[in-house]
Amino acid sequence: MPFDDRELLARLIQCEAGGEGDDGMRAVASVVMNRTNIAYGEFSRVSNGGNVRNIIQQPGQFTCMKTEVGGGYNPQNIYNMDPEEMHYAIADWALSGNTAASVGNSLFFQNPYQPACPPYFPPGGIGTYYTRINNHCFYVPTEKYKQT
Repeated sequence: MPFDDRELLARLIQCEAGGEGDDGMRAVASVVMNRTNIAYGEFSRVSNGGNVRNIIQQPGQFTCMKTEVGGGYNPQNIYNMDPEEMHYAIADWALSGNTAASVGNSLFFQNPYQPACPPYFPPGGIGTYYTRINNHCFYVPTEKYKQT
């Protein structure tokens, strides 16, 4: 049975940022909504007028949407998540049009597994470092992103 948008977002929040506290989970949800609502570039075309499901399910964007990583099973995927009320509350908050000011208009995030955040992400210079929240680094679009 396919998940509705609320369930899909709650599972993604739990999977991508469940250990990052309320601020970290809101930040990740904000990136999803920023991608959903941006008026230009790749994510604008993918969201097709604001479709959050298209953004979440875009291939290659979220590790938690993959059941295999590096040729092996990825146990940390949305299908293995069991969201709690806090995950649904943050999903509802985001789906109601809210975003965290702490991440600005960030479209990208990553956990670099190191103390410093790389200046650009993803490779190619379409996102530049904006802030770090717990273990995740957040990136805002550069002028190069507009050409995607």
